[in-house]
Order: sequence, then structure tokens, then C-alpha cells
Amino acid sequence: MCGLLGMLTSHCNAASFAPAIEHALPCMRHRGPDEAGTWHDDHAVFGFNRLSIIDLKHSHQPLQWGPEDQPDRYAMTFNGEIYNYIELREELNTLGYQFNTSGDGEPIVVGFHHWGPDVVKHLRGMFGVAIWDSIEQKLFLARDPFGIKPLYYSTTDAGTVFASEKKCILDMAGAIDLDLSLDHRAIEHYVDLQYTPEPESLHAGIRRLESGTYAFVTPGGTVDSTRYFEPKFKTTPVPKDKEQDLFDRIAAALEDSVAKHMRADVTVGSFLSGGIDSTAIATLAKRHNPNLLTFTTGFEREGYSEVDVAAESAAAIGAEHIVKVVSPEEYADAVPKIMWYLDDPVADPSLVPLYFVAAEARKHVKVVLSGEGADELFGGYTIYKEPLSLAPFDKVPAPLLKGLNRLSRVLREGMKGKSLLERGTTPMEKRYYGNARSFNYEQLSRVLIDARPEWDHTDVTAPIYAKSRDMDPVARMQHLDLFTWMRGDILVKADKITMANSLELRVPFLDREVFAVAETIPYDLKITEGTTKYALRKAMEQIVPAHVLHRKKLGFPVPMRHWLAGDELHGWALEQITASGTEHIFNKPAVLEMLEEHRQGVSDHSRRLWTVLSFMIWHGIFVEHRIDPGIEERDYPVEL
Repeated sequence: MCGLLGMLTSHCNAASFAPAIEHALPCMRHRGPDEAGTWHDDHAVFGFNRLSIIDLKHSHQPLQWGPEDQPDRYAMTFNGEIYNYIELREELNTLGYQFNTSGDGEPIVVGFHHWGPDVVKHLRGMFGVAIWDSIEQKLFLARDPFGIKPLYYSTTDAGTVFASEKKCILDMAGAIDLDLSLDHRAIEHYVDLQYTPEPESLHAGIRRLESGTYAFVTPGGTVDSTRYFEPKFKTTPVPKDKEQDLFDRIAAALEDSVAKHMRADVTVGSFLSGGIDSTAIATLAKRHNPNLLTFTTGFEREGYSEVDVAAESAAAIGAEHIVKVVSPEEYADAVPKIMWYLDDPVADPSLVPLYFVAAEARKHVKVVLSGEGADELFGGYTIYKEPLSLAPFDKVPAPLLKGLNRLSRVLREGMKGKSLLERGTTPMEKRYYGNARSFNYEQLSRVLIDARPEWDHTDVTAPIYAKSRDMDPVARMQHLDLFTWMRGDILVKADKITMANSLELRVPFLDREVFAVAETIPYDLKITEGTTKYALRKAMEQIVPAHVLHRKKLGFPVPMRHWLAGDELHGWALEQITASGTEHIFNKPAVLEMLEEHRQGVSDHSRRLWTVLSFMIWHGIFVEHRIDPGIEERDYPVEL
């Protein structure tokens, strides 16, 4: 797990940009504090920060490799972990290739030489990769299928810069003549959805390579990307007498994935909340590490902590358990630092407790496993039940549906049946936008100065829905979440917040072989018998402790609604809004009115307020330079 930074120049002058790369590299020293290195030839310059996990004494990067007749043909930087690197090495050995290291990076570049861009189809893991081919004069960039690891890029007249973190590209703005203007379309998407959807970033001149894609760049050229992974839920009915076979295949795939994810030359621990996802991962991990440490976090407020359940689970599987309790004061103090680490804001309050539990875990281990991805793959969100509850509307003639929809919109708010009627008469493509939408358009227009209807959530979701027309309704919702909520929120916070603490997080559910089983599960074995993730729960019956088998998902719940209305965070929020220099973006009187309505209990605006507050703090750091996040990467403060 590491941080990469590099540039392919337009004018064969890489040496002149090497100082800018060296200056920007420490901006993400938290991603790899163990060692740093740079390399360049005439066209390309690479920089690298390493967090040593496998082959600790070797596998240095940037890595150079070439066949006997073309030594040092390739230069590579790689962020992530390849869990089948042993099997890949053996396969490539049989094809006649030799290796200089025993790590997981070298098989990527050797595989690229043999398979070309199809090497990504052989990789089982999480990765952001950059390979410079000095013979073909092409730069190869790639991200893992689900988007676990990030990869930003920017193309200017000077060349194409790429990095694991956007702040490194921002640090090079002067050297590459980067346009630092904000992308107002991306801002509206962020406010609407709580995150900035790929491939956007809030800076107009910086984009992200999308999950499941690779790209080629030539000197002076543009980034030409290709999607190599398109998840498809190819669900077919499963006869009653074959259901157990499916459950057994799920259990076997997950057990194999956890075993591969435990490969490391350092200690591996596990996050543990009170639900089935993290408990399943921790239970299977314990089989490979008898001294497994598990970690959780919570709050003192009743109803907003899974500490007791997680402790009970840890005791049941025989793991040593460590807890971090977060106070409101700690929470508020950490927000600026977290927004700096994020690069772009993500308005998910659970970021903060994750930051603290990651910091606690880093005192004991260098790698942790976690349960991200289970809900999207196995049908875990309660909202996935909606197509079943709305099924009767499918039988209503289209003209009548349109009339009922118009009726639903004139019924007064709060009237019994209004919500059901409105949802049932609205097509899924307009009704479901993923798990994160904070504002409807009326609310958005209230707080944004320049809200445009053509930039609403359908601007993001329509192209994704177009690819899922042949799927069942539940699968369509899962497919949408894979490309929106999961890669925009879940995986961004998983990567950025753990790496902020120089901690590698691995997600065994988001594995090719696990997905190969999950994509075949019919909807009636996902959402059934009053529960979600039914097939996963059945598969885990003999693995996880009984007390968590059917518990509802909570994750790391945050008492934000109470804090923003009470003494804990109301004054802090008022101060942030008042001081923010975002009057050209937000209608600040409307935001202050919303805060007061929340304090008075008129409406629960907690999610909307947190979305605005997160942006204001981010803007204060990266645009106004008014807020000091309290980080000096060049004098790295974490005890390692």
C-alpha cells in the first residue's frame, strides 16, 4: 500500500519536472512513510511513497524491469495489493519469465509485458498502476475493478500528471500551469449526492480514472481510457433443492478471499462492528491468525454505539478487542484534518469515527480487514426491499399511473399514503439515486446560488441505468450503487481515512471470485423472509456467532442529528457557516435558517447541514486557505 505520483511530459523534458515531483511527493507521505523514491528518463518522471507490507527488504519502487534483450524497458509505480501474486508468479515462471523480487508488484509489470493491458484481468486485488513503456513510448494507467484504490490525473500543455492523491497535483499547479478553477457541475453533484461522482473532482482541471478501467497516454496526448470490467448481475432462479449449493459456494468463495487477503509480512487485524459483514470477515481471519486483534469505535450517547455487540462478537470468536470512544469535541476538532486527507469532501459523518478507530488500530497493526462491499454485492440495504413493496403498481395501466403520480404531488406533506403513492408511480430511474442523496431539487435551489435542473442526480445515474435494463429491479439498484454510493463514498473513505493513519485496509468482499458467486444470486434469495442479504446470512450460519446473524446493519452510526441541535455542535456549525467565504456558492442566510429549523425541531436537516458544512470546511482549506488543517506532512507527526 503506497502513494504514487508521476508525469509523462509533452516535450521530452522530464528532468525539468523532477524537482516539482520531489516537492509534491511528501504531500502524501502518510500513504507510505517507510521509504520514498524517484526515477526519470527523458519522457517520464515517477515518484513513490512506500508502506512496506510484502517483501519488506526488496520490492522498492519505482520499479524497473525488462526482458533480456530490452533491460529496463519498463518503469512502474503501483499502489495496492495483488492477493494472487504467488499464483501469478508461478504462471509467469512456467512461461519463461524470471523475477528479481518476491513481492506482489513485479508480477504486474511482467504480466503487462506478456499480456499487455489484459494483465488487469489476471489481477486479484486492489490497485492503481502506472507503467511507462520506453520502447512503445506509452504510459499505461489502470485501476482495480471496483475502485478500491484511487488514481487522479490532469493533462495540460506540459504533459499528464497522475497521482494517488489530488493534493499532490495541486502542489504542482505552478509547474504544470494547472487551471485551479472549481467545477460547478461537480459542486452541484456533490451537494445533491454527498460525494463527487467519478470521473469528476471539484477542480475542473483534475479528473479521476474510473473504477474498472485502464488508459493509455502518449507524450503530448490525451488519456484514452477503456472499461475492462462491467459488473453484471446475471441472476437466474435457483431450485429449492439447489439453494444449499449456492450458500456453500458463497462460504467457500469468501473463505478463500479472506485467506488470500491475509497474505502479508506484517500483522493483520480486523475492524469489527456489530453486523454480519465485519463479523464474518473477522471470524474467517481468526482461522489464519490465532492472535487476531479486532477494533471498533462508538460514542457515549445511547443508541449510537455497537461497542457492546462487537465486544460480544470478539469474545465469541476468541479475538482480543480494542475500543475507541469518540467525544463530540474530538469529533469537531478532527474534521478539518479529515477534509484535507479526503482531497474532495465526502459528507458522511462516519468518516470521523473511522479516522479514530484507524488511528487506534495503527498503534497495533499495519493492515486491517473490513466488510465494505457486502451490501452492494449481496443486497444488504433496506431500500432494496422497495421493488417488492411497490410491485402492485406494475399492474396499473400507464395513463392511470401518470394521473396517480400527479395526485401524489398535490397531497399535503405527511399525509398517509402520499409517499407510497409517489414512489409507486415514479419510475425507478427517477426514484432511486443510490443511498446518498441529501437534497431534492427544491431544497437544493434553496441553498445553492446557481442550481441547475440539468445537473440533478439523473445526470449521473441515467448512463448507469441504461446498462442495467435487462436486470431485475433489485439487481438494478445494486448495479447503480456499485457505480455511485460505493465508489463515491464507501471506498473513498475506506482508502483515504485509513491511509491518513498509514494503515492499509483490505476488503475481502470486493474480490473477483466473491463477485462471481454474488452476481448469480436471484433477488428472492437476497431480499426474503423479512431480511436482507438472506443468502449471505445462510452461508454464514455455521461461521458467525448466532447473536449477529440477523442483526440490522448499523456500521459506525453518528448522533449528528442530536449534536447539531444541541450544545455539542450547534455553536460550532454556526461559526463555520458564518466564517465561510462561500457566499458565491451557497445562500448562507438559507443555510443559517436551515440550522435554526433543525435546532428548533421543525425539520431534521442533519444530513443536509453536514453536506454543506463539509464543503465549507474543505473550501476553507483548499480554496480560501483560511483553515489550517494542522498537518505537516514533511514532518510526519504519526509515531510509526
